[in-house]
Amino acid sequence: MAFSEAFYINNRKKLTANLKANSVVIVHSNDEMPRNGDQYFPFRQNSDLLYLCGIEQEKSILLLFPDHPVKKNREMLFILKPDQKLETYYGKKLNQEEAKRISGVQNIQYLESYESILDEMLSYAKCIYLNSNDYPKFKPDVASRDLRFAIKMKQAYPTHQYERLQPLITDLRLKKHHEEIEAMKKACTITAKAFDRILKFTAPGLKEYQVEAEIQHAFLSEGAKGAAYPPIVASGINACTLHYIERKSECKDGELLLMDFGAEYDYYAADCTRTIPVNGKFTPRQKEYYNAVLRVQREITQHFVVGNTIEKINKEVIRLMEKELLNLGLITEQQIKEAGSAKPLVLKYLVHGIAHFIGLDVHDVGSRFVKLEAGMVLTCEPGLYIPGEKTGIRIENDILITQEGPVNLMEEIPVEVEEIEKLMRRS
Repeated sequence: MAFSEAFYINNRKKLTANLKANSVVIVHSNDEMPRNGDQYFPFRQNSDLLYLCGIEQEKSILLLFPDHPVKKNREMLFILKPDQKLETYYGKKLNQEEAKRISGVQNIQYLESYESILDEMLSYAKCIYLNSNDYPKFKPDVASRDLRFAIKMKQAYPTHQYERLQPLITDLRLKKHHEEIEAMKKACTITAKAFDRILKFTAPGLKEYQVEAEIQHAFLSEGAKGAAYPPIVASGINACTLHYIERKSECKDGELLLMDFGAEYDYYAADCTRTIPVNGKFTPRQKEYYNAVLRVQREITQHFVVGNTIEKINKEVIRLMEKELLNLGLITEQQIKEAGSAKPLVLKYLVHGIAHFIGLDVHDVGSRFVKLEAGMVLTCEPGLYIPGEKTGIRIENDILITQEGPVNLMEEIPVEVEEIEKLMRRS
């Protein structure tokens, strides 16, 4: 990561200021996930560890004990010991001085000493803060390193008190520092260049995976780490599958192409969705649908203000989209009355919430009930899905919350019908 050690030092200070007395914090790197044979999936560091010390390397452990009687033991970072033979195959590993320069942690130890030092530390501690991924909709079958460690600790040290670290980390990560916002702006700029490339490239007869190849090419050639998440490139009826990842279909003349994509720069994500006509020209009906979604997005963006919540924004979107669906003739006043308020008829055509937090993760920490504060960044992504007409439309921008009002970080990415058509004609 390109941030200074002061960024990580400050993050750790803010975290430890909120701990109970005589507490230890333990944060692990992610696992290396085996693929097949002797191969691993590409490694991506635990976002919480990145936020606290900036170390990208696997098998790293951060240990914080702000009340330890020995000052040098209040912050400790454990890393792999460099091995010249292994480095011949897998590349260089950090030495102690390099880890110190990146993280600002002065006491760097190799992993061999971790167990004995932890045992000594816990003889002084009353409370242990354990980390976990608390994303409510994500329940993987494979137990994470954090979960396995929590089970092990409670068996080995049953008389200690235990606390959840994630609520404290979440409070810190929700509000972005200047460095984080600049990284996200850069990710958005790279995403804009990818979209420009797509507008020049897209035409009937292409496969969805060819469009994705252009996106990935633009990301990597502009210095991004790659995509912040697997891009969705969905033509025609495929756009009605929210997380469509097949990317094998042909982009056909007369259909729309929905693309949900974003670059990752310095580990910070952009998240953009644009919907374009494959042949470069919206039909009159497609244009009506598209502009309805765009009007909703523009109006609801004004609700991304300090003190509001995602929950309230989603409720307001129902009202706005209902008005558009009536004008489009997709629903009637009588149908609305018959459906009642328990399950709004709008949800037949808009089947997802329209905002989530974004940062080190594309679906970043924070719930829909959190009151918005300056420095938070969210997506704004209303959509309209009509499987019977093989039509799915979504328009998504990343919005920075400020005291002065919402700031669209994707202002430079074309969104108007006329602008998209003009840029596609240019190709």
